[in-house]
Amino acid sequence: MRALTAVAAAALLALPGAALAQDAARPAVKLYGLHLEGYPYPFPLERHAFTSQHESVTMSFMDVAPRGPANGRTVVLLHGKNFCAATWKRTIEVLAGAGYRVIAPDQIGFCASSKPEDYQYSFQQLATNTMELLRQRGVDKVTVVGHSMGGMLAARFALMFPAMTETLVMVNPLGLEDWQAAGVPYGTIEQAYQAELKTSYDTIRAYQNKFYYNGQWTPDYDPPVLMLAGLYAGPGKELVARAGAKTSDMIFTQPVVHEFPNIRVPTVLMIGQLDRTAPGANRAPPDVAEKLGDYPALGRKAKAAIPGATLIEFDGLGHAPQTEDPARFHEALLNALGR
Repeated sequence: MRALTAVAAAALLALPGAALAQDAARPAVKLYGLHLEGYPYPFPLERHAFTSQHESVTMSFMDVAPRGPANGRTVVLLHGKNFCAATWKRTIEVLAGAGYRVIAPDQIGFCASSKPEDYQYSFQQLATNTMELLRQRGVDKVTVVGHSMGGMLAARFALMFPAMTETLVMVNPLGLEDWQAAGVPYGTIEQAYQAELKTSYDTIRAYQNKFYYNGQWTPDYDPPVLMLAGLYAGPGKELVARAGAKTSDMIFTQPVVHEFPNIRVPTVLMIGQLDRTAPGANRAPPDVAEKLGDYPALGRKAKAAIPGATLIEFDGLGHAPQTEDPARFHEALLNALGR
């Protein structure tokens, strides 16, 4: 393919939805704006404007009504670091079809929401933002379902707002172990920023293929990868990378696992047994790295630590069971919520 001139390349980067030049062996990557402009969300996207840390920010979200007879319950879906609210599409359809109202936000710093340059990210802050969004929507009781980083956030939400939390569901959550305490060296935010700037379709896919999907890639796993690749390559890529670096630091330095015994709401752990995700493992000595991300063992430890928790194990699935085997995952989720 002929190289782009600097002017043509700049013009291409300025256009959300423009195709990114690449070889024919990979799917086409489209470029999206700082707030994922140009990306088609599966349901109407709304925006909650508020002030946080002296910043005017907007939190994007989907609020989907039940389809058919309503059961009077609301589920909030919390995305992972490498996912967005839009990637919950199938789960939203299943839950709405079963009578649930579903609210799926993009957290501040992610996807279609604001990425303020000077924001101090914490799970407490994101949980508070989520709580305030729910109250603004007239919701005072909710089932919280969090995947990956969203699982850490869901646990923090349940710890901070137990009266608001009907049920806590964590799907292959990060934070079932304390990586620093296990011996993983700290990486600075600047180091993380430089790494985030190099994010591409190839790097995202390689990471997820290794840690999420046990080396068994299929085209069904491409949509969230293409979405992120387009966001990281778009005109707002520096702010996207800065937010990504700060939230990586948040994940690494703010463990919630030590507080599992303090959770006082009904809790369900849904664990794909092939998951080996362990942030920072690439920085760890080999003898430390090889012990990290043992999700079968970590899930059982979490069940023992959380009073009355239920553990659902998915043999043959990895970090994203809702993507790998949607029918199996959603059947288990509906059964768990029905209990």
